[in-house]
Amino acid sequence: MKKIKYLDYYILIPYLLLTCIGILMVYSASSYIALQNFDQAQYYFIRQTIFSIIGFISCFIVFRFRYALLKNKGIVSMAVIGIGIVLYLLLIFGQEKNGAKGWISIGSIGIQPAEFAKIIVILYFSYFFSRKQKELINDYKRTLLTPSILFFALIIFPVMLQPDVGGALIILSIGVTLIFTSGVSYALGLTVGAIGIGSIMGLVGLVYKFGTRLPFLAEYQYNRFLAFWDPFALSQTSGMQLVNSYYALNRGGLFGVGIGGSVQKTGYLPEPYTDFIISIIGEELGLFGILIVLFLIIFLILRIYLIGIRSKDTFGALLCIGIATMLLIQSSINLGGVLGLLPITGVTFPFISYGGSSTIVLAFSIGLVLNVSATDKMDKERMVISKLK
Repeated sequence: MKKIKYLDYYILIPYLLLTCIGILMVYSASSYIALQNFDQAQYYFIRQTIFSIIGFISCFIVFRFRYALLKNKGIVSMAVIGIGIVLYLLLIFGQEKNGAKGWISIGSIGIQPAEFAKIIVILYFSYFFSRKQKELINDYKRTLLTPSILFFALIIFPVMLQPDVGGALIILSIGVTLIFTSGVSYALGLTVGAIGIGSIMGLVGLVYKFGTRLPFLAEYQYNRFLAFWDPFALSQTSGMQLVNSYYALNRGGLFGVGIGGSVQKTGYLPEPYTDFIISIIGEELGLFGILIVLFLIIFLILRIYLIGIRSKDTFGALLCIGIATMLLIQSSINLGGVLGLLPITGVTFPFISYGGSSTIVLAFSIGLVLNVSATDKMDKERMVISKLK
């Protein structure tokens, strides 16, 4: 238990504050729908509270792990093989929600394996690149490209087939970021980045010109692009979410209408407690409330990046950079969708939106960061003591 004195409170406190804000806002945003569907206004509130408690316990357990276990080859290999099998079985036996076959139902609880795939991608690349530092310098093509492409194909292909474009984009962003920071040349990093940006722009251009004539684009996905380009023209169909998001943000003003006072959550804004919970925060707590949430998540992300940069252990450094990138990309995609800056992809806001899989994975990730931070502090302390002796 001596490890507790090395806790990084600059990580723990923002995590706890965001989790508490999330529980409160899930209750407020979901109460009307829960009352209509389950005759119990606290239905989602109770579940989110339970998810958060389980998440906190998992965070503490991971924090207490011996650091060497985190980069054990057997554990990492089992995690990769396990998530690969689950993702492919999901395409056959998975439950479909909102057009994506990405859920496993256990009673009344739905598990989303793509959420767990994110942290497993981070673990795998952190382990792989930390063991291949010399090879990356001498022969990065064979060391880096072949295993990375195979791994991306293994994980991203079934996620795309669900289809879960938002999840695949987050996983891809995490992997590319870790490749950039693994020790490869800047020229390779810039080349891959340029190819990635060009591919995304080219894909958007194809969607704009050919629409549903593209074999890989479903009609509901194309409608999301149409709603992104002109939401008010489709305000009664696919543009409904974005239009009502604008109404909620406009109504909230600077300081909001007060907790529980949202109108848009009463049937106007679909999924107000998941993808569009930031809109409800804007309506009830105003711009001030949104800025508090953004300050906490940005502070947390920057702190995790700082721990990664300062870490002397390559595995720990890459682990922190991957987790911070996951939080950054997921927050940006969700906020971009809420504000109409990006097409809506169904990505939730970290720690705030309702969701068991996401809540537990994020808490697990925070536990990993706390473990890296505490281990670094203990190592530095041992070095100081040994020098004094």
